[in-house]
Amino acid sequence: MQNEKYITVTQLTRYIKYKLESDANLEKIYLRGEISNFKAHTRGHFYFTLKDEYARISAIMFSSSASKIKFVPTDGMKVLVECKIGVYEATGNYQVYVSDMMEDGLGNLYLAFKQLQEKLEKEGLFKEEHKKKIPKIPMRVGIITAPTGAAIRDILSTIKRRFPLCETILFPALVQGELAKDDIVKKIRLANTYPLDVIILGRGGGSIEDLWPFNEEIVARAIYDSEIPIISGVGHEIDFTISDFVADLRAPTPTGAAEMAVPSKEDLLIYFNQMNKRNTKAILNIIENNRQILKRYQESYILKNPMSLYEKLEQNFDHLYERLIMVINNIITFNSERLSKLKSSFIFKNPQMLFIDKAYNYNDLVKRLKLSINKNIDDNKNRYVNLLSKLEVLNPITTLKRGYTITKVNDNPIRSIKDVSIDNTINSELYDGILVSKIIDIKEKENDH
Repeated sequence: MQNEKYITVTQLTRYIKYKLESDANLEKIYLRGEISNFKAHTRGHFYFTLKDEYARISAIMFSSSASKIKFVPTDGMKVLVECKIGVYEATGNYQVYVSDMMEDGLGNLYLAFKQLQEKLEKEGLFKEEHKKKIPKIPMRVGIITAPTGAAIRDILSTIKRRFPLCETILFPALVQGELAKDDIVKKIRLANTYPLDVIILGRGGGSIEDLWPFNEEIVARAIYDSEIPIISGVGHEIDFTISDFVADLRAPTPTGAAEMAVPSKEDLLIYFNQMNKRNTKAILNIIENNRQILKRYQESYILKNPMSLYEKLEQNFDHLYERLIMVINNIITFNSERLSKLKSSFIFKNPQMLFIDKAYNYNDLVKRLKLSINKNIDDNKNRYVNLLSKLEVLNPITTLKRGYTITKVNDNPIRSIKDVSIDNTINSELYDGILVSKIIDIKEKENDH
C-alpha cells in the first residue's frame, strides 16, 4: 500500500511540463541573450544555447520560423527572441521554442518598421484595388536610384538587352543616409512631371540601416500618391521594405524590377508572330464564311427565279382583294336586311302608337306615384298619433293630475322615509302648485299637550 505514494519519472516530467506550458505568463516571452553552441540542422531547424552573464537556457527554432529570418545566426551573436517555455520529456530539460529572432541593436528599427506597416495597412495603402497596372510595352521608363553602383548598371543593361526601343530617364537620388528620404520623395514628384509609362525605384542590397530610407512614411505616401505606376526593387530577394508594400509591383532585386518593367524582345517577336498567325487565320475564316454565304445566295431559288417572288406576292394580293370584296358585300347585305325589317315594322308604319304607348306608361306611373304618396302620409300620421299617445303616458303632469306628487328635500327627490329628518322643510309639487311642509315629531307635540 505504501508504494501508491510513489510516481514515475515520466509522470513527474509531464506534470512539470503541464505546469510550465499552462502558465499564461510563459506563453509568450521576449528574451535578450547571446548565442552559443549554434547548430543548423539539415532539415532547417536551429539548435542553440541562449545565455547571459549568469545563466543559460537551451533553445530550438523550427524550420517554419527559421526560414523567415533575414540573417544567419552565429556563436557570440547578441539577439532578441520571441519564444515560449516547454519541457523536452526525453531529457527532462526545460527549453525555449523560438518563433522570431532579430539581431540585438536592430530592435528599435524593427519595431518602428512593424508599427508603420500596421498603420499604413489600416489606412488601405497596401490594398490591391489601389495599385495601378504596369503597361505591357512601355516606351519611356523613369529610374530613381543612385547614379553610380551596381543597381543602375544592372537596370540599364537589362532594359537595353530586353527591349532596346525603350527610352530611359535617370533621376539620380540619394538612397542611403539621413537626407535620402527627402531626396527620394523629391525625385518621385519630379518624375511625375515627365511623360513616363512606369517608374523603377531601387537600390542594391545592404543592412536594415542602409535600406531604412525606403521604410520612411513620407516615401511610402509619395509612392502611393504617384500618378505613374511604380515598381519597387530594393535590396535582395529576402529584403522587404515599406516601399515594396505600397508600390504597384514589388521586384526581388533592381534587375528583377527592370525585367518586370519591360518585355523581352524575343518574347515580343514570338507574341507578334502568334498574333500574325491568329489574325491571318481569322481573316481567312471570315473570307471563307463570306464565300459560303455568297455561294448560298447564288444558288438560291429566289436569285435564280426573281419573278417567283413577285408572283407569290401578286397571288397573295388577289386573295386579299377577294376577301375584302366578300366582306363588303356581307356588310351591305346585312344592313339591307335590317333596313327592310325596319320599314316593315308596326312602329315604322304607325309611329303615333309609340307615343300612345309612352303616354299610357306615363299615366300609369303618375297614378302609382299618387298612391305611394298617400300611403306614406297615412303611415306617418299613424306613427305620429302613436308617439303622442306614448308621450301622454310618460308626461309627469298627467301623473300629477291623477293625485300624485313629487316631493323633494333640498331639491333632492324623497324615495324613502330615511331621506328626511325632524325639522326638514319639504316641497310637494302638485298639479297646480307647490305645497311646502315641515317635518315635526308627533310624540313631542302630544307630550306638550
